[in-house]
Amino acid sequence: MITALAARHRAMALAALPLAAVPPLVAAPARAAAPVRAAARPAAGPSGVVAKSALLYDVTDGATAWSRAADTERPIASITKVMTALVVLHDGGLDRKITIRRRYLAYAKRHDGSTAGLHAGDRLTARQLLNALLLPSGCDAAYALADAYGPGKDGFVAKMNDAARELGLDHTTYANFDGLPWPTATSTRSTARDQVRLAGYAMDDGTFRATVARRTYRLARTRTHHAYRWTNTNRLLRFYKGAIGIKTGTTDAAGYSLVFAARRGGRTFTGIVLNSSTTDERARFTDAARMLDWGFGTAGPHRVPPADTDTDTD
Repeated sequence: MITALAARHRAMALAALPLAAVPPLVAAPARAAAPVRAAARPAAGPSGVVAKSALLYDVTDGATAWSRAADTERPIASITKVMTALVVLHDGGLDRKITIRRRYLAYAKRHDGSTAGLHAGDRLTARQLLNALLLPSGCDAAYALADAYGPGKDGFVAKMNDAARELGLDHTTYANFDGLPWPTATSTRSTARDQVRLAGYAMDDGTFRATVARRTYRLARTRTHHAYRWTNTNRLLRFYKGAIGIKTGTTDAAGYSLVFAARRGGRTFTGIVLNSSTTDERARFTDAARMLDWGFGTAGPHRVPPADTDTDTD
């Protein structure tokens, strides 16, 4: 469970808590100078954002800067894995060895989920599997972690839902550990507001924060596992100045979605776009960049990388 986190943020665990209470991603600067202020923003909000739900949170000011349909429940696909990681992190024991079972690989293949390309029989630490979970969005890694930390996947999903209640995410329901569309396409669901709040809790953890900021992660072959190279599906990290995370998500029902964070000149924003498109995976990154530009008071355009040809759900 995440008892330590819940106790640390006890005052934030109430359903009525405003988003302004989300903890900061980084500590306030030690010097006494006033924080850098954002440039003037158009009152109407960022232009050109097409996501069905969206929210931009100003961590520096402690206030929601802009939102759209922020309290509408929607499927969130692999953004689910933020909570998967958080439960593992606060259960601890990240250096424990976990054996990769064939059923983890078969599960991801059966549901057409994105994978970390894990090999049955390999023994990896939970810390290594967090990279496999959060960078390539490995559903095989999600199953391995859930099985080890539940123990068993059903027990783990129960922990996820208990954590959601403890953290005041009352419009969030987890049906599984990775956001894949089972038992139905909308069984796992949340809101933009709940997920940005959760991102604040997650980014307050140094291990999580360092993991989601990585573009790639490599493991050399050893006697206990194959060599691996995992690339982050969050391509905002590669084209948006100041991007520091967080997680992509895609299913047919959820569309192309992204929870993100960026820091520039002493200011930090977190945000989310849910269902920016069902056909163009680049739309979520364009939406995020437009929201961040508006928040920081800067101007694009930004070069969005070519479309990803990988059609597996992430």
